[in-house]
Amino acid sequence: MDDQSVLQHLLTVEAEAAALVNDAQAEADRRLAHGEEQGRLGYNEGFGREAAALEAGYEQAIAVVRADYQTQLEAYRVCLDTMTVQPDRFAALVESLLALHGEP
Repeated sequence: MDDQSVLQHLLTVEAEAAALVNDAQAEADRRLAHGEEQGRLGYNEGFGREAAALEAGYEQAIAVVRADYQTQLEAYRVCLDTMTVQPDRFAALVESLLALHGEP
């Protein structure tokens, strides 16, 4: 083999090596992108499940609080309805309180 054919052979080998390196880099990039996509999908799925569970718990807590509020409000209304109004005693109380503070 003469020098020129040796150099030509080396250039061919170098071009093939560069092509292999480029192919390997493209494959690595593809695998990384695929891994990132899978990770993102897994994260979003887990996040969605957890968010849905928290939302359901929140809705349940709100329902319990609203029911308790209605029960307490109704009990208060019943209590008010059963109270008797005594305007004479109220007026006497107001007058006595005003007298304590020096009001005429």
